[in-house]
Amino acid sequence: MTEPFYKDESVVIYHADCRDVLPDIGSFDLLLTDPPYGINADNQARIMSRGKLAKPKDYGVGDWDGQPIDSSLVSSIRDLCGKQIIFGGNYYNLPPTACWLVWDKQNGNNDFADCELAWTNLKKAARLKVHLWNGMIRKNNETREHPTQKPLEVIEWALSLAGDDVETILDPFAGSGTTGRAAKDLNKKAVLIEREERYCEVAAKRMAQEVFQWQ
Repeated sequence: MTEPFYKDESVVIYHADCRDVLPDIGSFDLLLTDPPYGINADNQARIMSRGKLAKPKDYGVGDWDGQPIDSSLVSSIRDLCGKQIIFGGNYYNLPPTACWLVWDKQNGNNDFADCELAWTNLKKAARLKVHLWNGMIRKNNETREHPTQKPLEVIEWALSLAGDDVETILDPFAGSGTTGRAAKDLNKKAVLIEREERYCEVAAKRMAQEVFQWQ
């Protein structure tokens, strides 16, 4: 069994290819993840930033988004989890669902996507979340450490829709650890798996931050 890169009472992070860890970690109430879409997102982030006033964020060079994950791996991951929320599910061959989650990014009049979609197996109607995330203009001025990072508020929203009975969460493509941070803030437990060590480091720092409870 791979040793954890980071561990606390709420979150465990593995620095590994998820295929090497999944056979040993058991089952979960919820799959909440944002897998690679196969669109070379890290390279696109640099290209799209050219010509803008703000200095582009350098996410480094990687091959993690060179292609979508294969269908057998998708099936193996889904088999471990009762409820399932997969961002970018429109890139994959998943069963029909009535409950698509739609994140309206308020991008305005430009060539970027107006929204992002998450496929779910939840027994609900489709749901919409409006949350500004337009380049350097982001609600709450949230720091972006990963080219496909989702806002914490959006992930917390998705997690809340899964229901109060969800206690354990799996994210096998953890990136900067937003799923883990959301789980920790909502008093859930999560296992994160990320193959890029630099993002494991980012995620571990986010998990180590304490949230002050104002009276």
